[in-house]
Amino acid sequence: MKSNYSSWGLTGQKSQKVQKIKWRTDKLPELRAGLSLLAYGNGRSYGDSCLNKEGITLDTRSLDHLIDFDPKTHILRCEAGVLIAEILSNFVPRGWFVPVTPGTKFVTVGGAIANDVHGKNHHRRGSFGNHVLRLALRRSNGKTLVCSRTQHADLFYATIGGLGLTGLIVWADILLMPIDSGDMQVETCRFETLEQFFDLSRESEWKYEYTVAWLDCATKKQMGRGIFMRANHCTGPARLTGKGTDKGTSLPSGLPGFLINNITSKAFNALYYHLHPEGFVEKRQSYDTFFYPLDRIRNWNRLYGRKGFFQYQCVVPMEGGFRNIETILDEVARSGIASPLAVLKVFGEIASKGMMSFPRQGITLAMDFPNAGASVLNLFNRLDDIVADAGGAVYPAKDARMDKEHFRKFFPQVDTFKHYVDPAFSSSFWRRVMG
Repeated sequence: MKSNYSSWGLTGQKSQKVQKIKWRTDKLPELRAGLSLLAYGNGRSYGDSCLNKEGITLDTRSLDHLIDFDPKTHILRCEAGVLIAEILSNFVPRGWFVPVTPGTKFVTVGGAIANDVHGKNHHRRGSFGNHVLRLALRRSNGKTLVCSRTQHADLFYATIGGLGLTGLIVWADILLMPIDSGDMQVETCRFETLEQFFDLSRESEWKYEYTVAWLDCATKKQMGRGIFMRANHCTGPARLTGKGTDKGTSLPSGLPGFLINNITSKAFNALYYHLHPEGFVEKRQSYDTFFYPLDRIRNWNRLYGRKGFFQYQCVVPMEGGFRNIETILDEVARSGIASPLAVLKVFGEIASKGMMSFPRQGITLAMDFPNAGASVLNLFNRLDDIVADAGGAVYPAKDARMDKEHFRKFFPQVDTFKHYVDPAFSSSFWRRVMG
C-alpha cells in the first residue's frame, strides 16, 4: 500500500510504498528492479534518513514486544519497534531506567541503535550503542544474523549508527541501569557567556549524571547566554515515583507558518531566560519534566507550519571548541535568522561503538530553524564549512540537505562502511550523500 510517511522536520514528507512488519518471523518483501528497502520506526529523525522515496518502507512499530528481562544481568531483550516511552513506563516503577535517552521518549529502540542516539549524560555513559550487547539483523538474502561484540562483530559495529542501511533490526539486548526513584534532583543556573558555560560544564561533569544547556540563539546582542542544567536521579530509600505518561496536548495540522518567526523567537528566548533567576536553583522534577519537556505537545513540530523546519546539529573537537562554537554563533547572528530553540552540550571521552556514529569527544550544538528556503540553506552551507575546517561533523539523523562532499569530510570512514550496507537497503539520505 501507499502512505504518507514524514520525518519530524516535515520537510521531507513523501508518499511511499509501505509494508508493515508485524512479527519477528516476517520475511522481507521480494523486490522488483530499482526498488530498495528501509526500516521506519516512529519517524523522529528530523531529515530524510528515515525516508525511502524510491523504495519500500518497512513499518516496524508492530514489533513492540518486551521479550525478556534479567535483573541479575540488567539485560532487557526487546523488539526493535518498542518505544523508549514503553520501556520507561514498564521499568521505572520497578527501579530501572535506560542508560542513555535522547530528548524525546517517542523513539524506537531500532531507531536509537541506527542513529546511535546520545543524551545529557554522554560524559558518563557515552551513546546508546555503548549499551547494546547484541541484536538480530535480518538481511535481504533471507538470513537473520545474531550480531554482538564477538559474533559478526564488524556488522554489529556497522549497524550501530548505520542509519538502518545494514538490514532490518528485529530485536536487541540492551543494558538498563538501576535507579532509586523516577524523580530527578535538578539544578539550574543562568550564564551570560560561553566562557561561563564551559566553566559550569567542567565543574559539573564528575558530580552530575546529566548536564546540558539551553542557549539563546535568537538575539545577536545576547548570543551566548543561556540556562545551564545539571541533575542526578534522586537517591535514598526506594521511591519509584514519577511514572511517565504518554498523554499530551495535540496540535491540529495546517497551522500557519508565521507562528514561529524572528519576532516570536526573540520574545520567547528573552522570556525563557528571565524566568530563571540568577544563581543555582534546586528543584525536584519527574523524569518526564526533566528529560522530555517537548513531549508534552505530542506533535509540536506542527508549530512550524506546512513548510516544516530544520535542525542543524554539529560537533566540533574540544581543542579549539570555544573558538569554533563562537564562530558558528557569529555566523548565525550575521545571517539575521533567529533560532527559537538551541541546545549546547559537551561530549565526553567515551568512544562510540558505531562505525558511523556521530557522537565523539567535543562540543555539540543543535539549533532549530523554520524552513525559510534558500536563506537558511545557504546559512547551513556556511556552517558546514566551519565545522569541516574544525574537523567536526554534522548529525545525519537531523540532516535534510548536506551535500556529498561535506558528508565525506564528516565521515571519512564511509568507504569502509559501504562494505556492510545491505545491497537491498537504501534511503533518501543515503542516495543524496552518496550521489
